[in-house]
Amino acid sequence: MLNSRVARFGACVAKHLSKRTYASMSRSPYILTATNRCLQPPLSFNMLYNGAMIKKHSFFSTMTTNNTSEEGGDKEETISVTFVGKDDGETHIKVPVGMSMLEAAHENDIELEGACEASLACSTCHVIVMDVEYYNKLEDPIDEENDMLDLAFGLSETSRLGCQVIAKPELDGIRLAIPGATLR
Repeated sequence: MLNSRVARFGACVAKHLSKRTYASMSRSPYILTATNRCLQPPLSFNMLYNGAMIKKHSFFSTMTTNNTSEEGGDKEETISVTFVGKDDGETHIKVPVGMSMLEAAHENDIELEGACEASLACSTCHVIVMDVEYYNKLEDPIDEENDMLDLAFGLSETSRLGCQVIAKPELDGIRLAIPGATLR
């Protein structure tokens, strides 16, 4: 979101610089306004526009968006997930509800590749749900996921792509096996 704001800011600067020449650029920083989300000169600033002096009045807001939760709010809900590695070693982690198993694995240094960065273009995040009961609680795979699973090494009846398994409360206690090899 920050990148899009920076890009929009840069685009507005370019637009305004190509249309207007300010009398004194050293004292006229651009301001991102909350009302029109574009750049405006500071309040009550004289500027030249097509050779004529214009007095411009702009109103702006210093309001910011706060996407963080309030202090003392509810704690983030998590579920328990167990990854069974290639060497049969188990890693127990807590995964926030809404996070994919691929993201959770990466955040906890579990070797689950994810070469396509969850764009459904590979099968390197292939996992095997070890309990059919949990597999049945997952949403059905979409066609793109099934196409990629066809390319996966060690495919089983309960195979899924880790990027498509999203943590939800009913999956608390799920066990996922990581196959011994991956195919790109």
